[in-house]
Amino acid sequence: MKTQALKNVRVLDLTHYISGPYCTKLLGDFGADIIKIENPLIGDPCRNMPPFDEASPDRDDSLLFQYLNTNKKSVELNLKSDFGHLAVEKLVKESDILVESFRPGTLASYGFTESKLHTLNPNLVIVSISNFGQTGPYKYFEATDLIFYALGGLMFIFGSTNKPPLKHAFHQAQFKAGTNAASAALMAYYEMISSGDGQKVDISIQESMAASVRDTTTNYAASGIIHTRQPLMNGELPRAPIQVKDGYIVPITFGSTDWSKTANLLEDEGLSDAKFQTPDGRKQHAEEFENLVRAAFIRKGKHELFYGAHSHRELIYGLVQDAADLLENPQYAHDQYFQDIGNSNSGNPKFPGRPFKLSKTPWDIQKTAPTLGQHTEEILIEKLKLSTGEFQDTRRPNEK
Repeated sequence: MKTQALKNVRVLDLTHYISGPYCTKLLGDFGADIIKIENPLIGDPCRNMPPFDEASPDRDDSLLFQYLNTNKKSVELNLKSDFGHLAVEKLVKESDILVESFRPGTLASYGFTESKLHTLNPNLVIVSISNFGQTGPYKYFEATDLIFYALGGLMFIFGSTNKPPLKHAFHQAQFKAGTNAASAALMAYYEMISSGDGQKVDISIQESMAASVRDTTTNYAASGIIHTRQPLMNGELPRAPIQVKDGYIVPITFGSTDWSKTANLLEDEGLSDAKFQTPDGRKQHAEEFENLVRAAFIRKGKHELFYGAHSHRELIYGLVQDAADLLENPQYAHDQYFQDIGNSNSGNPKFPGRPFKLSKTPWDIQKTAPTLGQHTEEILIEKLKLSTGEFQDTRRPNEK
């Protein structure tokens, strides 16, 4: 095994659910030593989030948790207890980066203010991930991915003009914030190596999403024009999924593409009519054009169109792939992107693999996600040399 990029970085993980664990997963999968602190008996709530490994006898065997918590050690610890406070102090002194995703002010209420943490370890990089950041009028507001898309401006521009706004599926805002947090943590860590001083990193999930609409906000600030969702077909191919014989495909053309290339690909004589050869002609006969286009696409298969388009210059089509398509896709197969990285009993489910390639210091899953408290004794007793007489204190849940 080659040396990993972050092999000497020590991370104290006080996160839960998705954004924080994804941040620390990215660090851990490139070699950082991650100690994950979990609420006694309850653990990270993500352990009980679907989808589950239905073949497992354990109800907390969440496939999402398995993915988000590779290469970590789990310690059960009551952060409000004297023993828990002492254990965290010792761990802070030995850590390079602390990542937390509590509601703003919660960590300080446990006695771990920024000043206290930097007194314990002046070099410590503290990364705080929250819904709306650590300051401002929304800092205590609750939110979900649906809310982040709505407030972040992305929902307004997704979909078509004749339908309500849309959002991406699942937890994309959380993953985006986790990616930003990992990047920011390493930037702050790099600066700490130069200056010797740690710093605080404030990650807002909301702002992580708002950064994605930079084109629309910049354009509005400059021109006063508010861009909205994709219009209906107006004489050109839609830059949106269009139905084909066995699914959907996204047809894109660039520049001054010769319309005959598209007409030839679709093998429709009607589309080769002279009145459709110019943009003005297609707009003038938009309704007839749309009917011919949709009828031509529905006769073709998605793979036939995808590979046929890429054999032409300027025709760039994309497959709308379902889960089966993804796992069978030749590009992903070539890269061995989807991998078995979990603890599953149900036949080795495939998880997304390395997010990018480093040739000399690669990504690697050396440990699957830990069971709750799997490394408690190893860390607290063997590593920190804490008293065995106080050890059972870790089994009392944190107060709400």
